[in-house]
Amino acid sequence: MPVALVVPVSSRLPGLLGPAAWRAVASAEALAALPGATTTAAALRADGWAVTDVSGPEAAQALPGAVVVLAGPEEAVAGAPVAPGVPEPAGARLLDVVTVMDRLRSPGGCPWDAEQTHASLRGYLLEEAHEAYDAIVDDDAAAMREELGDVLLQVVFHARVAAEAAPDRRFDADDVAGDLVDKLIRRHPHVFGDAGPRDVAGVEAGWEEIKKAEKQRRSPTEGVSRSQPAAAWAAALIRRAGRVGLATPEPAPLTVASPEELGERLLRIVAAAVARGWDVEDALREAVRRYAGELDAEAHAAAGE
Repeated sequence: MPVALVVPVSSRLPGLLGPAAWRAVASAEALAALPGATTTAAALRADGWAVTDVSGPEAAQALPGAVVVLAGPEEAVAGAPVAPGVPEPAGARLLDVVTVMDRLRSPGGCPWDAEQTHASLRGYLLEEAHEAYDAIVDDDAAAMREELGDVLLQVVFHARVAAEAAPDRRFDADDVAGDLVDKLIRRHPHVFGDAGPRDVAGVEAGWEEIKKAEKQRRSPTEGVSRSQPAAAWAAALIRRAGRVGLATPEPAPLTVASPEELGERLLRIVAAAVARGWDVEDALREAVRRYAGELDAEAHAAAGE
């Protein structure tokens, strides 16, 4: 008998059906599932529905009765009417990333992926972040797309490693995403709460106040990455110290007129240091480390500690 209706389903979201599709499924004389609809078929069976797996359209048409066929995105049954589909929500393919990572990390997957730890992966996280940064600087959209994917892989990889940890250290990709969503909502009360509209300056000020209440930090040095390049570390500490009224280094005379000229001046300073056998990064890092210690002492003194 000809297939009565084809119901397109999502391989990632088995319950994603439109109203017309659900009505057709509920009233069907028989339900069949093509290979691309196995996840939906499994979900329906778990809820007590009878679904017959079929290898292809011909096998579905050979079934008795008015058969409603569940079909994956790339599957079709010639001549059969199709129920209106429901588009997957934005971000649905992120589920595929988690699924692939689970497969790579599980028994029978990739032996290299299976033996990685947070420590063995940490260098890749920095490397991929730097490559994504370079793609953004180059304004290369294709490279940005690829490199941001590599950064995403590192996030999912670390979450998958953590899912196997001891109970007191365990978390997974959903925990990471959930914490991020909660943080974004909490730090945007002007969007999700009743703080009212704000301009950019107001948003930045509100963000800092919320972070201050959340973190209960005793010094502006807390939460600033020490592994970033020394110049970026220094700039972050100076900005934070300035916001809370702590001492900042006395600015050196700056006679250049543009960032480009500043870059050239810094390059010449690096060249001079190299000629003397000095490591500019180490020298600046040591100075920033001393400054961070001074900030900690000043902050603790201000708090009466």
